[in-house]
Amino acid sequence: MTRARALVLLVLGLAAAGLVAAWMLFGSATIARDTSFTIPEGASVATVADKLEAEGLVTSASGFLLQARIFGSDAPIQAGEFLLTPDMSQGDILAAFQSGKVIRRFVTIPEGMPSILVWERLMAEPLLTGEVPVPPEGSILPDTYAFERGQTRKSLVEQMQAAMDRALAEEWARRSPRVAVPTMREALVLASIVEKETGKPEERRMVAGLYSNRVKTGMKLQADPTIIYPITKGKPLGRRIRQSEIAAVNGYNTYTRVGLPEGPITNPGRASIAAVMNPANTAALFMVADGTGGHWFANTLAEHNANVAKWYAIRRERGEM
Repeated sequence: MTRARALVLLVLGLAAAGLVAAWMLFGSATIARDTSFTIPEGASVATVADKLEAEGLVTSASGFLLQARIFGSDAPIQAGEFLLTPDMSQGDILAAFQSGKVIRRFVTIPEGMPSILVWERLMAEPLLTGEVPVPPEGSILPDTYAFERGQTRKSLVEQMQAAMDRALAEEWARRSPRVAVPTMREALVLASIVEKETGKPEERRMVAGLYSNRVKTGMKLQADPTIIYPITKGKPLGRRIRQSEIAAVNGYNTYTRVGLPEGPITNPGRASIAAVMNPANTAALFMVADGTGGHWFANTLAEHNANVAKWYAIRRERGEM
């Protein structure tokens, strides 16, 4: 054996021995599959190292801790839920904990979801914590919100309410001269009616224009969803409205009171808010369903009565009358 070859073998042997020693000293990650790992608030690196070993994600807590002290950065670890994958080394694990890139989960609040159903959705989410009362109607902006495991329901509701406050203020700042109400609060109430009255996005500004005309002229709004709200707090009624309910006198029924209801009847989406702030330039005062999910609009009572007759004919053909 030549001296050069012997030297190469010696170097390789020392390197291999060094790797074995390093493995014995520092251990290694042993993540078999994608795994969720949670770091409690205020946990130390030593506590996290012990938890990693206990959950079988590293071979040695002391080895992970030693590697963190020698090779890791000075950045603190963050609380939260992290995704650990099989390709991660111990250094990768530590870097993930220091980055704060926690697993984000999402909850969606659809446009027009009333606060009682928002509350039920949040209370049914097992990864949220804490109790929260039903939010005030109209205070939640429908959207998709990210949250972390263990986040409080209270903090998530506050996030949703802050989003509504911002959206309302932004749309109010862009309002047109045709806006029918003098305050953001009243615009919110009117937007909640628009939200419940049409499921067609292209109709929102027209419906907003119609109700804006009624507000300006002092006509009763006669919006069916305002009859239902005091009965169900926004949940589906599940039947036709009764004559006694149409005649009921309360703070919401716009068949028996002039002007807006006393408060919102749902959580309107941003599009309905924008429609109220910039309603269609129309003379329409009446509308009735057209059988397709939309409406026929009319400027006069005579036109409206003709549209109602068409709607009744459709219902008779369907066997609904």
